[in-house]
Amino acid sequence: MALKLHGIPMSSCTARVLLCLYEKGLQFELLPVDLAAGVHKQQPYLPLNPFGLIPALEDGDFSLFESRAITRYLARKHNDIGTDLLRSNSLNESSIVDTWMEVEAHEFNGPMESIMHQLVRNPILEKPTDEKIIEGEMEKLAKVLDVYEERLSKYKYLAGDYYTMADLHHIPYMLYFMRTTKATVVTARQKVNAWWNDIISRPASIKVSESLKF
Repeated sequence: MALKLHGIPMSSCTARVLLCLYEKGLQFELLPVDLAAGVHKQQPYLPLNPFGLIPALEDGDFSLFESRAITRYLARKHNDIGTDLLRSNSLNESSIVDTWMEVEAHEFNGPMESIMHQLVRNPILEKPTDEKIIEGEMEKLAKVLDVYEERLSKYKYLAGDYYTMADLHHIPYMLYFMRTTKATVVTARQKVNAWWNDIISRPASIKVSESLKF
């Protein structure tokens, strides 16, 4: 039975799951969710995600929500095919992947999400941008990227010399971010910029990037 992914391609969280699906070479059906009509806040969608958010995954009788949980599930279940995103055969390597996945979720995602709200979402909703918020969050992001620059001076990717979920999880927000005037915070850092150019050139990334436009 084919996997069913509920979401929309331009959603960064849906895109995170799509990246994993493509890296694994898995067959799936994408079921668009009409956000404008509020379908995600109603039955029959709510049993899939009680918080009324996208995406949600159905795998036969099993369902799951939260994009990072979904990508872990897919990578664990299909560890033997496609890209080895979790390095599950080595405790040390998988623990390092876990560490940098946590960094993405707790250090990188916060400022990046706030910046994207100001630069992308607010204009779409015809709301003003708050330059003070952007400035403060850019300072936080710069500090995170300084750590990345140091890390990437030693390794090709965040978890080592192999592409993993730790890298993949950064891609959706960065695809949007790198199309803004603030992208220089990345391009000014040689190692971070090289890492970004590498991970965005992957076939899965190219395929997902076609849907992430504003």
